[in-house]
Amino acid sequence: MNLEYAERLGIQVLSWLAADNDDLLGQFLGMTGIAADDLRTRSQDPEFLGFVLDFLLTDDAMVMAFCEDMNVSADQPMLARTSLPGGEVPDWA
Repeated sequence: MNLEYAERLGIQVLSWLAADNDDLLGQFLGMTGIAADDLRTRSQDPEFLGFVLDFLLTDDAMVMAFCEDMNVSADQPMLARTSLPGGEVPDWA
């Protein structure tokens, strides 16, 4: 997966969180300590988008709901996360 697609998916997740009725965006903001006013600026930062994907990936049901709502295959969020800063998969070999 290329960086551009990973960033675009991260932005989609952020938009999806903001549109959610269960206040997932509020939970995300509470966990990160980021002010809602900073979201627009921070959404241009690949590292921040990695945090957004990390939050999504904490809950399988949330991942499935996002993927279903956005018509994205279920492996895309994890693949996107590995393409953004801090998401490298360690080589244990």
